[in-house]
Amino acid sequence: MFKGAGIIGILGAVVTLLAAPVVVQASPEHDLKEFRQFFEHRFPGVPLKAYAQGEWIPGINSEDAISQYKSIMQFPPQDAGIATGKQLFEKPFANGKTYASCFRNGGKDIRQYYPYFDKKTGQVVTLESAINECRVKNGEKPLPWKRGKIADIAAYMASTSDGKPMHITVPNDPAALAAYERGKDFFYAKRGQLNFSCADCHMVHAGKKLRTQTLSPALGMLNGFPVYRAKWSNLGTIDRRFIGCNKQVRAKPFKPQSVEYRDLEYFLSYMSNGLPVTGPGYRN
Repeated sequence: MFKGAGIIGILGAVVTLLAAPVVVQASPEHDLKEFRQFFEHRFPGVPLKAYAQGEWIPGINSEDAISQYKSIMQFPPQDAGIATGKQLFEKPFANGKTYASCFRNGGKDIRQYYPYFDKKTGQVVTLESAINECRVKNGEKPLPWKRGKIADIAAYMASTSDGKPMHITVPNDPAALAAYERGKDFFYAKRGQLNFSCADCHMVHAGKKLRTQTLSPALGMLNGFPVYRAKWSNLGTIDRRFIGCNKQVRAKPFKPQSVEYRDLEYFLSYMSNGLPVTGPGYRN
């Protein structure tokens, strides 16, 4: 239904709140422009880079909530995970090598390039999938996807890219464009017993309250991952959040690192190009 449609065109079809014509064969660049324009109109005056802070955005969240956030950040709870992740990252495997041997630049200052599309495998590669691929390559067992060591390692790697602008590319390749389109379709498609899409919560109702939590804008949402959530009391990966979102709308979640979730991460990360990496972030 949504194949090749522009962002505003899709929202017009899905929620009827945006009346705009469908753009045939919309490019990722066109989608990105419309995606940003949506938030510029929705929250006038909010600087583009501010969206990388997730829910902690002046003009979107309350002054009281942001004040509480600033107080928490005096002693960031995610720092313990970063320290653990650094130790794990530098600890040699049984063969004597470390994670640094698997990544360019020794694994530092590269978070802004993930996820990316690998033409050799025809798949989207996330930071977490690259971490586990490195382990398997060096004779180690893969780590569980949602929390624990993999979240700590990813948090440390993200911390070395703090402030660097996201730089996600969609090659002019049929398979890469197909992965991007699948991620876009997933974002706008209704699902679950509540019949909600990702866009319903994080575009149409962004800034509103879901019980006590402010719904964060989709723009810049993934720049802070992995994140420490007060609800979790520890760090979690993007997979953990996607699965939680699907459960909240009473939809059967996909498995961690499924094609569906990797493609969704690809689309959302591309939509945040140019915004700074802020991970590991803090969320309620």
